Amino acid sequence: MSYRKFISGVLFGLFATLGPAQAQQPIRIVVPFAAGGGTDQYVRILAAELTKRGTQVIVDNKPGASGIVAADYVARSRPDGNTVLVSSLGTLANNTILYEKLPYDPKKDFAPVTQIAYQPAIIVGRADLPYKNIREMVDYAKANPGKINRGSPGAAILTNLAPLSFEKNNGFSTTHIPFNGDAPAVQALLSGEIDIHGTSITGSLPHVRSGKLRVLGVMDSKRMPQVPDAPTFKELGYDLEATLWYSLSVPAGTPKEAIERLNRAVNQVIADPEFVERARAVGMEPRGGSPEDLAKFVNTEFNRWVPLLQSLNLPKQAH
Repeated sequence: MSYRKFISGVLFGLFATLGPAQAQQPIRIVVPFAAGGGTDQYVRILAAELTKRGTQVIVDNKPGASGIVAADYVARSRPDGNTVLVSSLGTLANNTILYEKLPYDPKKDFAPVTQIAYQPAIIVGRADLPYKNIREMVDYAKANPGKINRGSPGAAILTNLAPLSFEKNNGFSTTHIPFNGDAPAVQALLSGEIDIHGTSITGSLPHVRSGKLRVLGVMDSKRMPQVPDAPTFKELGYDLEATLWYSLSVPAGTPKEAIERLNRAVNQVIADPEFVERARAVGMEPRGGSPEDLAKFVNTEFNRWVPLLQSLNLPKQAH
């Protein structure tokens, strides 16, 4: 046997042993927020579990411009299934209204893979504030115009849009200060740079449990198990529900086989009860589904939030 044939046989046996998941290139999941935030924490748990099960994954944070930096990067990537965007309402819908011109087309440049998680939006504030819930905050804001600085992870994020709509519908306003992701906004809240923050429970949960922060209201029909003492907006008399959701999208033209392979791998992980418990520990509720399910869901959310966003008449931004 020649040396070349011997090496070829060894390599063939190696790849046959590893299987297609291990033999393929690592999948790069691009997160449009800073490292350490709620979405980043969850994606890293998911990536670690996928890698453990044989689908090699690395996480790449590309924050900035309300997700445009990350979305543009993925849209321009090779459509081979190895570059994946953590997509959301902002990147797939709201940025089309908030920005003068996008370098990508959310309806043409991406293909859906699967949902990965959701969580209700919340308003969180420091424990030393003179108001303890949303109703008291509204009263304070009306009596003290311009005194409340409100943070968000970005202008196009639902946790900015829902509070904006809430303020408009209830006759008061706050000063909005956007950040590149949740983690820097939470730090600004703790330091006193801002007073309240539209967010999810993930990044703020440790500080809520330590007593430094308080959840003023939950934008859902039911209370959250992580913070059972925090009231919902509906309990306090406000008809508002807003759910943050996260999904995976790949560049348009990605082979169906690659999409289905990643879809199966992700759905197997998020169906695992142990993984669900780990996800809930950081405030996430895993949710999967087919690519077709995600496409329908995004369309429904687009029709719900984009008209509302347009009605706010926000000035167009440059990125």
